[in-house]
Amino acid sequence: MSVNSIRRGRQAAVRSGPRLALVLTAVGALVVGTMIAFTPSASAGTTLGASAAERGRYFGTAVAANKLSDSVYTTILNREFNSVTAENEMKWDATEPSQNQFNYANADRIVNSARANGQQVRGHALAWHSQQPGWAQNMSGTALRNAMLNHVTQVATYYRGKISAWDVVNEAFADGGGGGRRDSNLQRTGNDWIEAAFRAARAADPGAKLCYNDYNTDGQNAKSNAVYAMVQDFRARGVPIDCVGFQSHFNAQSPVPNDYQANLQRFVNLGVEVQITELDIEGSGTTQANNYARVVSACLAISRCTGITVWGIRDTDSWRASGTPLLFDGSGNKKAAYTSTLNALNSGNPTQPPTTPPTGQPPTTPPTTRPPTTPPPGGAGCSATVSLNSWTGGFVATIRVTAGSSGTTGWAVSLTLPSGAAVTNTWNATASGSSGSVQFRNVSYNGRLNAGQSTEFGFQGTGSATGITPTCTVS
Repeated sequence: MSVNSIRRGRQAAVRSGPRLALVLTAVGALVVGTMIAFTPSASAGTTLGASAAERGRYFGTAVAANKLSDSVYTTILNREFNSVTAENEMKWDATEPSQNQFNYANADRIVNSARANGQQVRGHALAWHSQQPGWAQNMSGTALRNAMLNHVTQVATYYRGKISAWDVVNEAFADGGGGGRRDSNLQRTGNDWIEAAFRAARAADPGAKLCYNDYNTDGQNAKSNAVYAMVQDFRARGVPIDCVGFQSHFNAQSPVPNDYQANLQRFVNLGVEVQITELDIEGSGTTQANNYARVVSACLAISRCTGITVWGIRDTDSWRASGTPLLFDGSGNKKAAYTSTLNALNSGNPTQPPTTPPTGQPPTTPPTTRPPTTPPPGGAGCSATVSLNSWTGGFVATIRVTAGSSGTTGWAVSLTLPSGAAVTNTWNATASGSSGSVQFRNVSYNGRLNAGQSTEFGFQGTGSATGITPTCTVS
């Protein structure tokens, strides 16, 4: 999400400690090429990771580097999970803030902690239309293609041998009934850009599984059919793709589809693994618990569904916090959903025969997308437009800043959020305020724009941002 794409933008998305030495229990487990060991106190079947490992799988979570100093957070992380995914720290804007100048400090904190504690690491994500650094946003064509391939190569090479699976490309298909590619600066470099990214990743890190990752593909619909066709084509032509990631962000408006398991199975039948990569299910009590059990049981019923990652640990760590979508409450207490998940892991049968192919379940309801507003007429200042991806209880906003006839050396964007809305995360800008009147200023690398040149920044929030109107001034 990863924004957590939707990513924000989930989609978007952006939608983000030391551990006791681990000792193998009586049952060893080999999970995606990584040996997982557990503390004696985390005996088999009593924690999520231990139970998943008994069945040849991992059970992981998204981790934010700035929370590794939170003792409640790390206690749960170290006890329960045998896989981690960096929430935002491995994305393009984080790892290459200036062209050819790489910064792995926060990603390394997560990777080093995980490796020291016997946890495998999923890499997320090498190429994505969102959360790009400003310098990449201002590129196009061959220059952007080459920059993207260099980024994939450099980051995958740096972490070579340390990553179990990479989300090589994230969220490249559009929502809606068309089933086509998302219009993005990367897509406009040529329809083969996804293939090129996968080939670069394989050359850089031959030992890692290479995944395509997306949301709203959990049941059979136009979008999942388009991804299926791409994977089928890649497999037929020898393009290196090993797995498909299903983000699986569910709520009342977008529930677990009836053909969820069958949809996963049809991808496996193409010869790839499937992984549930960003699971969260809004709700509470028995309903939420039953839905978690459904998802876990579906994965266990498919021999090549190799693991599950929940997108955060406690409800308060979630990009959808108002929907209380995770397995632990804000204080770190186990919820009913935790118990149902562990029970499903302990009772699951990973060798159940394949299910009947999907029968055409209608698409789940996608997050609504508000088209960009019309930019103001050109002038000496700057203009700002907004694209909004919304779901119940949250949103990701992408703001495009365009310089007027005099260009800019710095800019500021102001907007007023509706009552009840609040900013929780910002990228490619610095925010002042989190509710009501909020102002965003450029960061060091995207303030200088030539006449007519554009850059983008984004923010994630809770509540609804419907109707926001950004205004831009030169600073």
